[in-house]
Amino acid sequence: MEEYSNKVMDHFLNPRNMGEIKDANGIGVVGNPVCGDIMKMYLKIENNIIKDAKFKTFGCGAAIATSSMATELIIGKAIEEALEITNRTVAEALDGLPPIKMHCSNLAQQAVKAAIDDYKKKNEKK
Repeated sequence: MEEYSNKVMDHFLNPRNMGEIKDANGIGVVGNPVCGDIMKMYLKIENNIIKDAKFKTFGCGAAIATSSMATELIIGKAIEEALEITNRTVAEALDGLPPIKMHCSNLAQQAVKAAIDDYKKKNEKK
């Protein structure tokens, strides 16, 4: 059985920023059809800064932990900084993931990007 770091277990058992933001101005939904994980990321962005981030994830413990860590990494950051966060950044912040679960950190990165893309689409200057 794959071993999870204490940080992964902590974020799985006590996920940060779980839930939804009712007035989110950026929402991203991504899924991995292979493992069935689905991640929904809600962002509240003001003046190019991510003021709040919440998530709802249907998936394994690693998917929940990476969602939780991703929100912690992006809150308070400028959009450009948040887009620089990679799956590796998320995995390293959790003190590593078993190789078979690295795809979960990809999902977290993709969910952040999808939510920011949604925000940009909604806020393009007409």
